[in-house]
Amino acid sequence: MHETPRPAGRTAAPTRAQRLDRLPFNTRHRRLLVGSGVGWALDAMDVGLVSFVMAALAQQWGLGPGQLSLLASIGFVGMAVGASVGGLLADRIGRRQVFALTLLVYGLATGASALVGSLAALVVLRFVVGLGLGAELPVASTLVAEYAPRRIRGRLVVLLEAFWAVGWILAALIGYFVVPSSPDGWRWALVIGVVPAVYAVVVRRALPESVRFLETAGRPDEAEAAVRDFELARPLGRAPAGPPADVPAEGSTAEAGSAPAAPGIWSPGLRGRTTALWTVWFCINFAYYGAFTWLPTLLVQQGFTLTRSFGYVLVITLAQLPGYAVAAWLIEVWGRRATLAAFLGGSAVSALLFGIASMGTVVLPWQVMASGMALSFFNLGAWGALYAIGPELYPTAVRGTGTGAAAAFGRIASILAPLSVPLLLGVGGEDHDLIVVFAAFGAAFLVAAAAAFALPEQRGRALR
Repeated sequence: MHETPRPAGRTAAPTRAQRLDRLPFNTRHRRLLVGSGVGWALDAMDVGLVSFVMAALAQQWGLGPGQLSLLASIGFVGMAVGASVGGLLADRIGRRQVFALTLLVYGLATGASALVGSLAALVVLRFVVGLGLGAELPVASTLVAEYAPRRIRGRLVVLLEAFWAVGWILAALIGYFVVPSSPDGWRWALVIGVVPAVYAVVVRRALPESVRFLETAGRPDEAEAAVRDFELARPLGRAPAGPPADVPAEGSTAEAGSAPAAPGIWSPGLRGRTTALWTVWFCINFAYYGAFTWLPTLLVQQGFTLTRSFGYVLVITLAQLPGYAVAAWLIEVWGRRATLAAFLGGSAVSALLFGIASMGTVVLPWQVMASGMALSFFNLGAWGALYAIGPELYPTAVRGTGTGAAAAFGRIASILAPLSVPLLLGVGGEDHDLIVVFAAFGAAFLVAAAAAFALPEQRGRALR
């Protein structure tokens, strides 16, 4: 068929998605990254606090391993539900709205947890906390990914994930200074966890709504205003040239009303990446939350005092920051898939070394800290790469659903992981219990690394 030639001198107007992709990193990107990152850090702080509260309540309330496992796992039950529902809501009412709502929910529930007088009440409130926590993470990463220029999109999402380390360090500081300070120290720690409820107001007023969501929702005027806001912002650093305006970016989002209907996440074109993504999410959740939720308690069981074990966890946690920094650099150099697989492989080796360092009757603190820091470095770098990959795998109409569903499936593993630790502790005998636990976590990391190679490489590609 003969095509009518385009009149000379005329080019197709760039879509809003293309205009965002061509922008340099600017002050609006920075505000979005920091604004979302603070919410992310508060999320991590809440997740981290429960590990220190567990160690304190094990002594103060005389809780056994089964009760502690229930306390740890119930929050992840809420996170599984929250991640799934949050993703669906984000595709229907907007990313920003859900982000603010989740902060409000888990902030208020955490503050209320400080007032409980029984394990049952605490378990109920931890479930509600989990609902908010689980819904927030995939929504925040989706919002940042949809505004980030494609040449640095992976790096910005990893930097967003780096705020998780900031939040976990805050939890470790609270655990070290506040929790052991008095019998009610764990209550005061949970009072601090009400801060996200206050920050929800900031999110609702200061962060933009996703341009791609506004287009699919039939709100082009708001979408145009949001793009113009980013285009008028002051660039930070030297801006690389963007693609020509008349060359459509691969898989770019068209203007409202012209985009084809999006397939489901289990459609023939997407089911392979969905399966691989769910596998990675499941395995990394199982290993990470099994290890770090129990870490303070396991160190106390190895004979360290409560304060000393909290101090070790604080030092181990600090290694998360360079892990994120290296992953943020490599993800645009090696690509998403290679970076994720490499950090998962490093996590597997580190988990095994931590188990070896912790076994026997004589435990050397420097070996525990060195292997624990390596585990933090590689594990959190892997998390950063995973959050960068997820939003890139799906078209706009199901992006929140796809990332939220993967996170929800992963939360099943985070529910099982704390429950599995008491069982694994009894397998290896008194002198080899921790090596069995961490060997299991290492095996999960290896499975995740293998699944990472089944994910498509999306470096440099525009969001669809």
